[in-house]
Amino acid sequence: MKNFSYSLISNLVSMFISTIVILIVPKFIGIEEYGYWQLYLFYSSYVGFLHLGWNDGVYLRYGGKEYKDLDKNLFFSQFWMLVILQVIVGITILVIATLFAADLDKLFIFKMIAICTIIVNVRYMLIYILQGTNRIKEYAKITMIEKVLYCCLILLLLFLLGIRQYNLLVLADIIGKTASLLFTIYYCRDIVFRRMSEFYFGIGEMWKNISVGIKLMFANIASILILGIVRFGIERTWDVSTFGKISLIISISNLIMIFINAVGIVMFPMLRRINEQELPRIYTILRAFLMSILLGILIIFYPLKITLSIWLPQYVESFLYMALIFPMCLYEGKMSLLINTYLKSLRKERVILNVNIITVVLSIILTIVCTSVFKSLTLSILSIVLLLAFRCVLAEVFLSKILNIAVKKDILLEIIITFLFIIISWYVNSMSAALIYLVVYGLYLLIKKKEIVSSFKQIKQFVSR
Repeated sequence: MKNFSYSLISNLVSMFISTIVILIVPKFIGIEEYGYWQLYLFYSSYVGFLHLGWNDGVYLRYGGKEYKDLDKNLFFSQFWMLVILQVIVGITILVIATLFAADLDKLFIFKMIAICTIIVNVRYMLIYILQGTNRIKEYAKITMIEKVLYCCLILLLLFLLGIRQYNLLVLADIIGKTASLLFTIYYCRDIVFRRMSEFYFGIGEMWKNISVGIKLMFANIASILILGIVRFGIERTWDVSTFGKISLIISISNLIMIFINAVGIVMFPMLRRINEQELPRIYTILRAFLMSILLGILIIFYPLKITLSIWLPQYVESFLYMALIFPMCLYEGKMSLLINTYLKSLRKERVILNVNIITVVLSIILTIVCTSVFKSLTLSILSIVLLLAFRCVLAEVFLSKILNIAVKKDILLEIIITFLFIIISWYVNSMSAALIYLVVYGLYLLIKKKEIVSSFKQIKQFVSR
């Protein structure tokens, strides 16, 4: 609970800052400038995979161990080997961008991506070490430092200096990430700074980490591609302004994921230390608890839509589509907190990879149909939730077989409620829709009353031990 409180506070700060940035930036910069800023954020979300699974392997292999028990010389060598690799990757991106960038804006974005690649991937080896060894307090501080500095710089640029160019907002992001890297190095200084005589090219250790982590890395790439392919199709079929508008509603819908990730970060090392025989029972408890909360959170959509329409009138058309995409937080939340965390703790990375690859193939098919055949923005946005729901259901079916638990009735009930939410929110005005959904949610609580009450009691008992 102490670790959870650190993680929760840092992620609540992140959520607060992300909310400020998401709501403030589009208010003060043009739609096209906002589109380019979102394009940078979109591309930068993929740089974490250019370490080839090295960092994921470290996380999976050493997660659950104590920091003091780690072989510092081993990690010292692995860290600086990763630095060398990422500098080479960054230079390669820079050269390719210089040769092939379509315009100056794209060239600038890819230059920043090259810098971002080195900073993010080097930092994440150390962050994964902190997370995996349960040093959540230090991880929480690093997260807050990055986000607070980033937010302060953006507010300074927009309000005090009156700057409206997206490129300086990108630089603010780079500065925030650099500061967090420096603090991460400070917390892991006994790994980063050692005598050069202790350095050696641990190719065997590197290969073990990559061979273990690459399946999870590809799974993560596929996970981002599920949404990324649809967004790429929207950007290619329409324009950068439409891309920016859709990115805004995706960002708003994803805010709740910051809180979910706070719980997931704490859960992984905890589950690695729990007897496997206890995992099915704990899953059932956590599932009932989580779904009762996530389905209730959907009610936030209605006041949120009204408030955003008043605050950002130039994006009011986009908020109509938010009814289609908002349930993504339900399926992404369950996938991130429960299903992926369990599969990783059980070392079933291949299951995660296979599920994500199947969903990526489906994403390609749906994107071609929606953007090229029908050229329908509505269908393109709706496909996002359909894809995320499909992935979540498929992964949970696999996990339920591993844990030998029954979840099919619960999955069907959640799909029905999601479908009702979308229909109600799309066709009924906000206030009436809110009341109707409250009735639907109330019926769900009545149906699941016994399980929900039991899960709350058992979680309370577990915490009080």
